[in-house]
Amino acid sequence: MKGIETLEDFYKARLNSIPGRIKNEIGHFNVLRFEDLPGCSVQPIPYSRREYFKIGLIKGENKVYLSDKTIHIKKQALLFANPDVPYNWEAIGAAQTGYSCVFTESFFHHFGNPKDYSVFQQGGNPVIELTDEQTARATDIFEEMLAEWGSSQLHKYDRMRVLVFELLYNAEKTQPVPLAAKKFSKASEKISSQFLDLLERQFPVENTGGNLILRSASAFAEQLAVHVNHLNKAVRERLGKPTSLVIQERILLEAKILLTHSRKDISEIAFSLGFKENSHFNNFFKKHMEMTPTQFRDI
Repeated sequence: MKGIETLEDFYKARLNSIPGRIKNEIGHFNVLRFEDLPGCSVQPIPYSRREYFKIGLIKGENKVYLSDKTIHIKKQALLFANPDVPYNWEAIGAAQTGYSCVFTESFFHHFGNPKDYSVFQQGGNPVIELTDEQTARATDIFEEMLAEWGSSQLHKYDRMRVLVFELLYNAEKTQPVPLAAKKFSKASEKISSQFLDLLERQFPVENTGGNLILRSASAFAEQLAVHVNHLNKAVRERLGKPTSLVIQERILLEAKILLTHSRKDISEIAFSLGFKENSHFNNFFKKHMEMTPTQFRDI
């Protein structure tokens, strides 16, 4: 498992060159066809987080690894990847085609927010398997992207934004009708969002240079300059769980990711996650998973 893949890493690995405009862009967008990327359609992508968003139309049998989940794509699917969730995908067989568009959140400044769609949200479904008809529609969208992106049209950037939202809209339509959205107070929404952002920013632990600093509700409350009871109330109102449980679940998820996708030994993983003793990590993991870290890694 590696750390966070930058846009420069992305282009260097797939095109052997880095577009010079990246460093000067306010927001980045690009659309690519798998067949135009040498070896990309069959070469496994390293398991990591990315600093950018990506929508991929994958045609062919694949396995996608997202956090601690493995999703088997039998024929064709849309993949929605965001900077918060590490992933990779592995082609099964050489018959692989498809498209991808990559973009940063700032590309949509004052033009809506892709993160409002469930496929990019925590608990959402980031892999949507498609029927042949749905695949044909998604293919048309990507082909239009490619045609317009290569043109000299003055407003092609706006057209790209519209087409991205069309992909998102069509993907949402394939999902079960969601429950009515809960309405939260602005205060609880703001505090819980700040808490989740602060929690997520500690990962991946590969990039922290040491163990986790914030591991308790009181530590987060102090960092956010609110009373711990206020934080607990906001988090429970929005997530339906105590703050301490949300923190534990996120640490557990990172432990499972590291055990599955890294070569670190268990004592290194324990230290990087803030456990002073290996036995403390073993007890924590066994309490939540009913097996030891070693048993989980050996599955």
